[in-house]
Amino acid sequence: MKQYSFLSILLLSLLSLSCGKDKGGGASSSNTPSDLQLNAVISTDNSGNVTFTATATNTVAYEYDYGNGVFQTVANGTVTYRYPTSGSYTVKVLARSSSGQTISKSIQISVTVALSLIWAEEFETAGAPNPSKWGFDIGAGGWGNAELQYYTNSLGNASVSDGMLKITAKKENFSGSSYTSARLLSKDKFSFKYGKVEARAKLPAGGGTWPAIWMLGNNINSAGWPACGEIDIMEHKGNDLNRIFGTLHYPGRSGGNADGATTVISNATTDFHIYTLEWTSSSIKISVDNTIFYTFANNNTTAFNQNFFFIINLAMGGTFGGQIDPAFNTASLEIDYIRVYQ
Repeated sequence: MKQYSFLSILLLSLLSLSCGKDKGGGASSSNTPSDLQLNAVISTDNSGNVTFTATATNTVAYEYDYGNGVFQTVANGTVTYRYPTSGSYTVKVLARSSSGQTISKSIQISVTVALSLIWAEEFETAGAPNPSKWGFDIGAGGWGNAELQYYTNSLGNASVSDGMLKITAKKENFSGSSYTSARLLSKDKFSFKYGKVEARAKLPAGGGTWPAIWMLGNNINSAGWPACGEIDIMEHKGNDLNRIFGTLHYPGRSGGNADGATTVISNATTDFHIYTLEWTSSSIKISVDNTIFYTFANNNTTAFNQNFFFIINLAMGGTFGGQIDPAFNTASLEIDYIRVYQ
Protein backbone atom coordinates (compact mmCIF):
# COMPACT_ATOMS: atom_id res chain seq x y z
CA MET A 1 0.00 0.00 0.00
CA LYS A 2 2.81 2.39 0.80
CA GLN A 3 4.53 1.58 -2.50
CA TYR A 4 1.35 2.41 -4.47
CA SER A 5 1.05 5.76 -2.73
CA PHE A 6 4.63 6.65 -3.55
CA LEU A 7 4.12 5.90 -7.28
CA SER A 8 0.89 7.89 -7.33
CA ILE A 9 2.59 10.90 -5.83
CA LEU A 10 5.45 10.69 -8.35
CA LEU A 11 3.06 10.55 -11.31
CA LEU A 12 1.06 13.49 -10.00
CA SER A 13 4.26 15.54 -9.61
CA LEU A 14 5.40 14.83 -13.17
CA LEU A 15 1.95 15.75 -14.50
CA SER A 16 2.03 19.02 -12.59
CA LEU A 17 5.43 19.96 -14.03
CA SER A 18 4.24 19.18 -17.57
CA CYS A 19 1.20 21.44 -17.20
CA GLY A 20 3.48 24.33 -16.12
CA LYS A 21 5.10 24.52 -19.56
CA ASP A 22 3.66 25.83 -22.83
CA LYS A 23 3.32 23.75 -25.96
CA GLY A 24 6.57 25.11 -27.35
CA GLY A 25 8.52 24.02 -24.32
CA GLY A 26 9.09 27.55 -22.95
CA ALA A 27 7.46 29.78 -20.38
CA SER A 28 4.34 31.57 -21.72
CA SER A 29 4.55 35.38 -22.27
CA SER A 30 2.71 38.14 -24.14
CA ASN A 31 4.26 39.43 -27.40
CA THR A 32 2.17 42.61 -27.60
CA PRO A 33 4.12 45.92 -27.47
CA SER A 34 3.38 48.04 -24.42
CA ASP A 35 4.49 51.13 -22.51
CA LEU A 36 5.13 53.15 -25.70
CA GLN A 37 6.75 56.53 -25.03
CA LEU A 38 7.58 59.19 -27.67
CA ASN A 39 9.78 62.24 -27.12
CA ALA A 40 10.89 65.00 -29.51
CA VAL A 41 13.84 67.38 -29.15
CA ILE A 42 13.62 70.31 -31.59
CA SER A 43 16.89 71.95 -32.61
CA THR A 44 17.21 75.57 -31.47
CA ASP A 45 19.26 76.66 -34.49
CA ASN A 46 16.20 76.86 -36.82
CA SER A 47 17.70 74.13 -39.00
CA GLY A 48 14.48 72.09 -38.93
CA ASN A 49 16.22 69.14 -37.25
CA VAL A 50 14.11 67.18 -34.75
CA THR A 51 15.41 64.15 -32.84
CA PHE A 52 12.70 61.62 -31.96
CA THR A 53 13.11 58.90 -29.34
CA ALA A 54 10.52 56.13 -29.00
CA THR A 55 10.70 53.29 -26.48
CA ALA A 56 8.39 50.32 -25.86
CA THR A 57 8.57 46.77 -24.58
CA ASN A 58 8.35 43.75 -26.92
CA THR A 59 9.24 45.92 -29.94
CA VAL A 60 11.54 45.15 -32.89
CA ALA A 61 10.84 48.20 -35.10
CA TYR A 62 9.41 51.71 -34.93
CA GLU A 63 7.56 53.19 -37.90
CA TYR A 64 7.51 57.01 -38.00
CA ASP A 65 5.01 59.24 -39.80
CA TYR A 66 6.52 62.74 -39.66
CA GLY A 67 3.21 64.43 -40.45
CA ASN A 68 4.27 65.82 -43.84
CA GLY A 69 3.93 62.79 -46.07
CA VAL A 70 7.34 61.32 -45.15
CA PHE A 71 7.63 57.91 -43.45
CA GLN A 72 10.62 56.06 -42.00
CA THR A 73 11.21 52.78 -40.15
CA VAL A 74 14.02 52.48 -37.57
CA ALA A 75 15.05 49.58 -35.37
CA ASN A 76 16.07 51.28 -32.12
CA GLY A 77 13.44 54.04 -32.01
CA THR A 78 15.83 57.01 -32.17
CA VAL A 79 16.07 59.06 -35.35
CA THR A 80 16.79 62.66 -36.43
CA TYR A 81 14.67 64.12 -39.23
CA ARG A 82 15.11 67.52 -40.88
CA TYR A 83 11.88 69.31 -41.77
CA PRO A 84 12.24 71.36 -44.99
CA THR A 85 9.72 74.05 -43.99
CA SER A 86 8.35 75.68 -40.88
CA GLY A 87 5.04 74.44 -39.56
CA SER A 88 3.06 72.46 -37.01
CA TYR A 89 3.11 68.69 -37.51
CA THR A 90 1.37 65.70 -35.96
CA VAL A 91 4.01 62.99 -35.60
CA LYS A 92 2.93 59.38 -35.14
CA VAL A 93 5.06 56.37 -34.25
CA LEU A 94 3.98 52.74 -34.55
CA ALA A 95 5.75 50.15 -32.35
CA ARG A 96 5.74 46.69 -33.94
CA SER A 97 6.50 43.34 -32.30
CA SER A 98 8.20 40.35 -33.94
CA SER A 99 4.78 38.78 -34.49
CA GLY A 100 3.38 41.92 -36.14
CA GLN A 101 1.31 43.29 -33.27
CA THR A 102 1.37 47.09 -32.95
CA ILE A 103 0.55 50.04 -30.74
CA SER A 104 0.87 53.72 -31.66
CA LYS A 105 1.35 57.14 -30.13
CA SER A 106 1.15 60.69 -31.53
CA ILE A 107 2.54 64.06 -30.51
CA GLN A 108 2.23 67.61 -31.89
CA ILE A 109 5.36 69.65 -32.68
CA SER A 110 6.06 73.12 -34.09
CA VAL A 111 9.20 73.62 -36.17
CA THR A 112 10.85 76.82 -37.35
CA VAL A 113 13.13 76.61 -40.39
CA ALA A 114 15.33 79.51 -41.45
CA LEU A 115 15.70 79.60 -45.22
CA SER A 116 19.01 80.37 -46.92
CA LEU A 117 19.44 82.03 -50.30
CA ILE A 118 20.97 79.46 -52.67
CA TRP A 119 20.61 81.25 -56.04
CA ALA A 120 19.66 84.75 -57.16
CA GLU A 121 19.42 86.73 -60.35
CA GLU A 122 19.30 90.44 -59.53
CA PHE A 123 19.82 91.65 -63.13
CA GLU A 124 22.42 94.25 -62.16
CA THR A 125 24.70 94.07 -65.21
CA ALA A 126 23.44 96.03 -68.20
CA GLY A 127 23.38 94.42 -71.64
CA ALA A 128 22.50 90.88 -72.63
CA PRO A 129 21.20 88.47 -69.96
CA ASN A 130 24.02 86.72 -68.09
CA PRO A 131 25.01 83.73 -70.31
CA SER A 132 26.21 81.77 -67.26
CA LYS A 133 22.63 81.77 -65.98
CA TRP A 134 20.43 81.98 -69.08
CA GLY A 135 20.12 80.42 -72.48
CA PHE A 136 17.53 81.09 -75.20
CA ASP A 137 14.88 79.08 -76.97
CA ILE A 138 14.87 80.25 -80.59
CA GLY A 139 12.00 79.73 -83.01
CA ALA A 140 8.34 80.25 -83.86
CA GLY A 141 5.01 78.71 -82.93
CA GLY A 142 5.50 78.39 -79.18
CA TRP A 143 6.21 74.62 -79.25
CA GLY A 144 2.61 73.52 -79.69
CA ASN A 145 0.81 76.60 -78.36
CA ALA A 146 0.13 78.21 -81.77
CA GLU A 147 1.78 81.44 -80.63
CA LEU A 148 2.38 84.16 -83.21
CA GLN A 149 5.81 85.48 -82.15
CA TYR A 150 9.28 84.40 -83.21
CA TYR A 151 11.58 84.00 -80.21
CA THR A 152 15.03 85.56 -80.74
CA ASN A 153 18.15 86.25 -78.69
CA SER A 154 18.29 89.86 -79.89
CA LEU A 155 18.98 92.69 -77.44
CA GLY A 156 15.84 94.27 -78.86
CA ASN A 157 13.82 91.42 -77.32
CA ALA A 158 15.79 90.64 -74.14
CA SER A 159 18.10 93.01 -72.31
CA VAL A 160 19.10 94.17 -68.84
CA SER A 161 18.97 97.85 -67.90
CA ASP A 162 18.27 99.90 -64.78
CA GLY A 163 18.50 96.76 -62.67
CA MET A 164 15.73 95.02 -64.61
CA LEU A 165 15.42 92.25 -67.16
CA LYS A 166 13.13 93.43 -69.94
CA ILE A 167 11.62 90.87 -72.30
CA THR A 168 10.01 92.89 -75.07
CA ALA A 169 7.45 91.74 -77.62
CA LYS A 170 7.31 93.76 -80.82
CA LYS A 171 4.99 93.90 -83.76
CA GLU A 172 7.41 93.27 -86.63
CA ASN A 173 7.79 90.75 -89.42
CA PHE A 174 10.56 88.23 -88.79
CA SER A 175 11.13 84.86 -90.49
CA GLY A 176 7.47 84.49 -91.36
CA SER A 177 6.10 85.67 -87.99
CA SER A 178 4.34 88.95 -87.31
CA TYR A 179 5.84 89.49 -83.86
CA THR A 180 9.16 88.96 -82.07
CA SER A 181 9.91 88.29 -78.41
CA ALA A 182 12.24 86.22 -76.19
CA ARG A 183 12.16 83.07 -74.08
CA LEU A 184 14.97 82.58 -71.53
CA LEU A 185 15.70 79.38 -69.65
CA SER A 186 18.16 78.20 -66.99
CA LYS A 187 18.29 74.63 -68.34
CA ASP A 188 21.74 73.03 -67.87
CA LYS A 189 22.81 76.13 -65.91
CA PHE A 190 20.71 76.06 -62.75
CA SER A 191 18.03 73.75 -61.38
CA PHE A 192 16.86 72.77 -57.92
CA LYS A 193 14.53 70.45 -55.98
CA TYR A 194 12.23 71.96 -53.33
CA GLY A 195 12.49 75.45 -51.93
CA LYS A 196 10.97 78.89 -52.09
CA VAL A 197 11.03 81.09 -55.20
CA GLU A 198 10.35 84.83 -55.20
CA ALA A 199 10.10 86.82 -58.43
CA ARG A 200 9.34 90.55 -58.45
CA ALA A 201 7.83 91.56 -61.76
CA LYS A 202 5.67 94.04 -63.64
CA LEU A 203 3.58 92.55 -66.43
CA PRO A 204 3.01 93.81 -69.98
CA ALA A 205 -0.25 95.39 -71.10
CA GLY A 206 -2.08 94.79 -74.35
CA GLY A 207 -4.59 92.27 -75.65
CA GLY A 208 -2.87 89.04 -76.70
CA THR A 209 0.17 89.38 -74.41
CA TRP A 210 0.98 86.22 -72.45
CA PRO A 211 3.89 86.59 -69.96
CA ALA A 212 4.99 83.65 -67.83
CA ILE A 213 7.46 82.73 -65.09
CA TRP A 214 7.51 78.95 -64.92
CA MET A 215 9.51 75.73 -64.51
CA LEU A 216 10.01 72.35 -66.17
CA GLY A 217 11.47 69.09 -64.86
CA ASN A 218 15.07 68.35 -65.77
CA ASN A 219 14.06 65.06 -67.38
CA ILE A 220 12.00 66.67 -70.14
CA ASN A 221 14.35 65.37 -72.85
CA SER A 222 13.91 61.76 -71.77
CA ALA A 223 10.41 61.73 -70.25
CA GLY A 224 8.75 64.34 -72.44
CA TRP A 225 5.92 66.66 -71.47
CA PRO A 226 3.78 66.51 -69.32
CA ALA A 227 5.53 63.54 -67.64
CA CYS A 228 8.40 65.86 -66.67
CA GLY A 229 6.00 68.14 -64.79
CA GLU A 230 5.41 71.86 -65.22
CA ILE A 231 5.02 74.51 -62.52
CA ASP A 232 3.59 77.85 -63.68
CA ILE A 233 4.37 80.36 -60.93
CA MET A 234 2.80 83.24 -62.83
CA GLU A 235 0.85 83.56 -66.08
CA HIS A 236 -1.22 86.52 -67.20
CA LYS A 237 -3.41 87.32 -70.19
CA GLY A 238 -3.64 90.84 -71.52
CA ASN A 239 -7.19 89.93 -72.49
CA ASP A 240 -8.05 89.16 -68.84
CA LEU A 241 -6.34 92.05 -67.09
CA ASN A 242 -5.06 91.57 -63.51
CA ARG A 243 -6.03 87.89 -63.26
CA ILE A 244 -2.99 85.82 -62.20
CA PHE A 245 -2.84 82.10 -63.02
CA GLY A 246 -0.92 79.53 -60.92
CA THR A 247 -0.95 76.14 -62.61
CA LEU A 248 0.55 72.64 -62.56
CA HIS A 249 0.74 70.33 -65.58
CA TYR A 250 1.36 66.59 -65.14
CA PRO A 251 0.08 63.30 -66.59
CA GLY A 252 -3.71 63.34 -66.55
CA ARG A 253 -3.86 67.07 -65.82
CA SER A 254 -2.25 69.09 -68.60
CA GLY A 255 -3.07 71.62 -71.29
CA GLY A 256 -6.70 72.72 -70.98
CA ASN A 257 -7.19 70.19 -68.16
CA ALA A 258 -4.34 71.50 -66.00
CA ASP A 259 -4.55 71.75 -62.21
CA GLY A 260 -4.50 75.28 -60.80
CA ALA A 261 -6.27 78.40 -59.58
CA THR A 262 -6.42 82.14 -60.23
CA THR A 263 -6.49 85.34 -58.23
CA VAL A 264 -7.27 88.92 -59.22
CA ILE A 265 -4.89 91.69 -58.12
CA SER A 266 -4.68 95.43 -58.80
CA ASN A 267 -2.29 97.14 -61.19
CA ALA A 268 -0.53 94.03 -62.49
CA THR A 269 0.71 95.97 -65.52
CA THR A 270 1.62 99.25 -63.79
CA ASP A 271 3.14 98.11 -60.47
CA PHE A 272 5.63 95.45 -59.40
CA HIS A 273 4.28 92.46 -57.47
CA ILE A 274 6.00 89.49 -55.83
CA TYR A 275 5.10 86.07 -57.25
CA THR A 276 6.04 83.21 -54.95
CA LEU A 277 6.34 79.43 -55.11
CA GLU A 278 6.73 77.32 -51.94
CA TRP A 279 7.59 73.75 -52.92
CA THR A 280 8.16 70.77 -50.62
CA SER A 281 7.74 67.00 -50.74
CA SER A 282 4.27 67.40 -49.26
CA SER A 283 2.86 70.55 -50.88
CA ILE A 284 3.16 73.18 -53.61
CA LYS A 285 1.83 76.65 -52.83
CA ILE A 286 1.62 79.63 -55.21
CA SER A 287 1.00 83.16 -53.99
CA VAL A 288 1.02 86.83 -54.95
CA ASP A 289 2.23 89.44 -52.47
CA ASN A 290 2.27 86.81 -49.68
CA THR A 291 -1.33 85.73 -50.27
CA ILE A 292 -1.59 82.04 -51.18
CA PHE A 293 -4.21 81.32 -53.83
CA TYR A 294 -3.34 77.78 -54.93
CA THR A 295 -2.24 74.71 -52.94
CA PHE A 296 -1.40 71.25 -54.29
CA ALA A 297 -0.89 68.16 -52.10
CA ASN A 298 2.41 66.75 -53.30
CA ASN A 299 3.59 63.18 -52.62
CA ASN A 300 6.21 60.73 -53.84
CA THR A 301 4.07 59.55 -56.77
CA THR A 302 3.89 62.90 -58.60
CA ALA A 303 6.19 64.50 -61.17
CA PHE A 304 7.25 67.18 -58.67
CA ASN A 305 10.04 65.45 -56.80
CA GLN A 306 13.07 66.13 -58.98
CA ASN A 307 15.12 69.12 -60.10
CA PHE A 308 13.35 71.81 -62.13
CA PHE A 309 14.74 74.71 -64.18
CA PHE A 310 13.32 78.20 -64.88
CA ILE A 311 11.73 79.59 -68.04
CA ILE A 312 10.68 83.24 -68.43
CA ASN A 313 9.03 84.43 -71.62
CA LEU A 314 6.54 86.75 -73.24
CA ALA A 315 4.31 85.10 -75.84
CA MET A 316 1.82 86.68 -78.21
CA GLY A 317 -1.60 85.15 -78.87
CA GLY A 318 -1.80 81.38 -79.07
CA THR A 319 -4.05 78.92 -77.29
CA PHE A 320 -3.88 80.84 -74.01
CA GLY A 321 -3.06 84.43 -74.99
CA GLY A 322 -6.00 84.70 -77.38
CA GLN A 323 -6.78 87.46 -79.84
CA ILE A 324 -4.09 90.10 -80.29
CA ASP A 325 -5.23 93.72 -80.20
CA PRO A 326 -4.76 95.15 -83.73
CA ALA A 327 -3.40 98.33 -82.14
CA PHE A 328 -0.64 96.45 -80.28
CA ASN A 329 2.84 97.70 -81.07
CA THR A 330 5.19 96.77 -78.21
CA ALA A 331 5.14 95.79 -74.52
CA SER A 332 7.61 94.42 -71.97
CA LEU A 333 7.72 91.96 -69.10
CA GLU A 334 10.00 93.54 -66.48
CA ILE A 335 11.63 91.39 -63.79
CA ASP A 336 13.47 92.98 -60.89
CA TYR A 337 14.82 89.73 -59.43
CA ILE A 338 14.36 85.98 -59.06
CA ARG A 339 15.54 84.41 -55.77
CA VAL A 340 15.62 80.81 -54.60
CA TYR A 341 15.73 79.83 -50.93
CA GLN A 342 16.12 76.46 -49.25
